[in-house]
Amino acid sequence: MDTCLQGETPESLLARLEHLGATLPEARRLCAHVLQRGHDDYRAVSQVRARVRDGAGEAVPVGRLEVREVARSLEDPFVKYVLECPDGALLETVRIPLEAPGRFSVCVSSQVGCAMGCVFCATGRMGLRRNLHAWEIIEQVRRVARDLRASGEGRVHGVVFQGMGEPLHNVDNVLRALEVLSNPCGLAIDARNITVCTVGVVPGILRLAEATRRPRLGISVTSARAALRRTLVPLEAKYPLEDVIDAARVYQARSRRLVMLAYPLLGGVNMDPEEARALATLLKRLPARLSLIEWNPVPGVDLRRPTEAERNAFHDALASLGVPVVRRYSGGKDIAAACGQLATETGRRR
Repeated sequence: MDTCLQGETPESLLARLEHLGATLPEARRLCAHVLQRGHDDYRAVSQVRARVRDGAGEAVPVGRLEVREVARSLEDPFVKYVLECPDGALLETVRIPLEAPGRFSVCVSSQVGCAMGCVFCATGRMGLRRNLHAWEIIEQVRRVARDLRASGEGRVHGVVFQGMGEPLHNVDNVLRALEVLSNPCGLAIDARNITVCTVGVVPGILRLAEATRRPRLGISVTSARAALRRTLVPLEAKYPLEDVIDAARVYQARSRRLVMLAYPLLGGVNMDPEEARALATLLKRLPARLSLIEWNPVPGVDLRRPTEAERNAFHDALASLGVPVVRRYSGGKDIAAACGQLATETGRRR
């Protein structure tokens, strides 16, 4: 099922309902009824003619992802959802608390599995099963938003494409999802509060730069040295980091938004003085915010988290070179919801 209401903007929905004589106001009301108010059918929508309402139910149904598990971290207020697609595929979504009370971000998956094969990532060990449709991406956010509304805990303030999969390897569906997420009749999330993270799919970055709705862009660097990065991020062989940075410069110029460089800290691997110097050189080419994230353990991966001494030494080395850094907290480790840990149980067993 690749066409559902959650993947439509009012304009695209209107085109699908043209045979019913629908109007744009009716399409807007249908979208708002499902996406903003969280309803699963069209029967209660107001100010839409019965002919249009009933026909829309047949032509563009409301899709559904079944909730198979909801896990709440005992360490921090992170919540992980395991959701099942109509074809039985499983994906994971994480609800992330923000600093402001009552505000949450949703970490969404864009694929079932991932083809990138980054050695430190649980999802990369799964391989790629398939891309998610735009509606399946949106439904993850709608599901979390509906639960927050029901519990009175708050609302969805932002979205980050950093769950299962490489978003720009599924760029068409991600671009459609961005349109729905930021549409006033969709989920009405400001594009400035949406982040798309990539390991460096250059054509996808350039496609994103041409989009009407431009989110924040995050790039997983892992190492600024080509030889080392190639052993950790296989995509380096196809899209060298130099080309990725060139594409990011194009994106930054068009979006006028600072790019975020995400850097997983791998103990004894990518935290020596030479790496700090390479990062400093990289940031001269692309002024950006460097976000340091401690690697989260993945079963079967022979890596380790850095020691406190390693963290401090690397931070000091970067500071001495004038590199501004932010240490980012990655929560939900006890429920395998932290960065790099999403894989579903089936994927972890593989």
